[in-house]
Amino acid sequence: MLIEKDNILNYIQKKSYIKRFLQFLLGCFIISISYNIFIAPNNLIPGGTTGLAIIINNLFGINNSTFIFVTNIFLLIISYIFLGKEKTRNTVLGSIIFPLFVRLTENLNVYLQVDTSNMLLSTLFGGLLFGFGIGLVFKAGYTIGGTDTINHINAKYFKISVGKSIIFVDGLIALSSGLFIGINNMLYSIILIYLLSYISDRVVLGISDSKAFFIVTNKEEKIKEFIMNQLKYQVTSLKAKGGFKREDENVLLTVLPTRYYYQLKEDIDKIDKNAFYIIVDTYEVFGGNLNEK
Repeated sequence: MLIEKDNILNYIQKKSYIKRFLQFLLGCFIISISYNIFIAPNNLIPGGTTGLAIIINNLFGINNSTFIFVTNIFLLIISYIFLGKEKTRNTVLGSIIFPLFVRLTENLNVYLQVDTSNMLLSTLFGGLLFGFGIGLVFKAGYTIGGTDTINHINAKYFKISVGKSIIFVDGLIALSSGLFIGINNMLYSIILIYLLSYISDRVVLGISDSKAFFIVTNKEEKIKEFIMNQLKYQVTSLKAKGGFKREDENVLLTVLPTRYYYQLKEDIDKIDKNAFYIIVDTYEVFGGNLNEK
């Protein structure tokens, strides 16, 4: 029986790995298309080694994919020394495969003949595609290597959060483009980085189509009755203690589709003008609709 369970587990893990690996390859391919059709031809700087490659190409004429590959290998060595084998293993595949995709697609614009002379359109489409590809790679559990290594080293040794390190390192690369390529390119690059970051987050997290309400009120029963009887959604009552008065109180928790957001918000205000509530985006919800029972 134990053998059968192990076989099932191995089968699930293998199937999951194949799916994630294919998703990773698709993500690398989409990033490469975006990079070679919209970003590199317009000298837009998306940060990281891809952005640094464009700056170096302008200064010394070194091929983008060659620079990305050599830099990634160097950073892999640095990662192994400072971060260890386990951390490095997760970036090996992306560090090698991504530059290969960049090389394979670098002449794609010759065949597709896309007019990329409009900088704003190139920034928008480049950011959308690049961000979507990055999101697929991250969601599959991989990275494309590069400056992620520097960010994790900063976090480990200099006690800087990875997020702050990304802003500093990628921001520095983008700002340097103003010095070496031009101010206009730098400004468009800032838009590009914001856009691809936003899109990649949406791909990884998903688009929020629900809202979670945390409600503290003196009219608990009336609000519960409204949510369950009128909106037909469940409410959970959580035990809490006030930080100032140290009194026991209940916090109501309910998750509703976004279309009910304003309705519940307005009705809470009507029922209890002194109610305190927090509303947050919710990305995945299972069950809770009384209409389904």
